[in-house]
Amino acid sequence: MELELGYDLLGGRLRSIGEVEIGYGRWGGRPRALGPYPLEYDMLGSRLRRIGDVEIGYGRLGSVPRTFGTWDVDCSAWSGIPRRIGPYPIDHPRLSGRVRGIGPLSVEYDLLGGRPRRVILPAGLSALPDDLLRVLFLVLHLQTERNRRNSSSAA
Repeated sequence: MELELGYDLLGGRLRSIGEVEIGYGRWGGRPRALGPYPLEYDMLGSRLRRIGDVEIGYGRLGSVPRTFGTWDVDCSAWSGIPRRIGPYPIDHPRLSGRVRGIGPLSVEYDLLGGRPRRVILPAGLSALPDDLLRVLFLVLHLQTERNRRNSSSAA
């Protein structure tokens, strides 16, 4: 089964993962809800702190997550993209800015290769479990933030 990743009219903001809508505040910017789950950020609004009732823990000064609820996050500081979140390994080639897989999911990109377009679920999985939906969103969010930082520092 495939889940399409929907974007806004300009193609810059992720608006849906399959049937799950991603809500934004009035002035755009950062996402505020993942379906029924509210998203909370730190006081400066720079780090995602919570997806619903799942808290995201960070190191003292870092922007790299260390925990996701009760799960440990194995993250390399240089990329900011996790190698594993709890039971889910993340396939992220070292010199690539793109995540290829999250646990049993495969991530496919648009023709230019810069934006995720769909997520492929393995056979036998007809819907995305809530924990995997949250992990998928977190990884896509971290990838987007990292790419945004890299493009602004290159300018």
